[in-house]
Amino acid sequence: MKYRLAIFDFDGTLADSLPFLLSVVNKLAERHAFRPIDLDAVPAFRHYSAREMMRHLELPAWKLPLVAQSFMTLMQQNPQATPLFANVDSVLQQLARAQLRLALVSSNARHNVEQILGASNIGLFGHLECGMSIFGKASRIRKILRLTGTPASQVVYIGDQITDLEAARQEGVAFGAVTWGYGSIESLRRHAPDEEFAQFTDLLRLA
Repeated sequence: MKYRLAIFDFDGTLADSLPFLLSVVNKLAERHAFRPIDLDAVPAFRHYSAREMMRHLELPAWKLPLVAQSFMTLMQQNPQATPLFANVDSVLQQLARAQLRLALVSSNARHNVEQILGASNIGLFGHLECGMSIFGKASRIRKILRLTGTPASQVVYIGDQITDLEAARQEGVAFGAVTWGYGSIESLRRHAPDEEFAQFTDLLRLA
């Protein structure tokens, strides 16, 4: 087994939350006074990094926690609007049976993660780190490495955005890019991810 520990992102990696985000983003823009988006331009936005998107939306960094909290509250009120991607349940179970340790690092609220993943899936994860800034994941990855005693060389962080890749690189762990998330695979390939997964069942090669 190449890796002993797989750390997962949540939104755009395990949970298909982009459609819900797009359904509420302009409501959030009105509430928090940032630039609304033209939904027809969303395919182009998937090539942006988080920082580039914030500049486009004229969303200052100090407002980001407020916007994130509003989004998480709306998701908590509408959990049925955010399904898991196909095959998440079976693949996670197979990885766990193969004795690959699983953990999760997400900027989303723990309540949302638990509600959407469900109790049977949550029980597969040895560690859940939730609720940090999208730019604050590196320290949570470091915490999991310390708690599990796993060398960085034996860890992969699986995510869908450049901020995920940057966090993995900062902590010296491999990064696995998924093709189905918020960020386009082309934008991630420019940073040479260590692994690439075209569909969720491709993750079985980690077992």
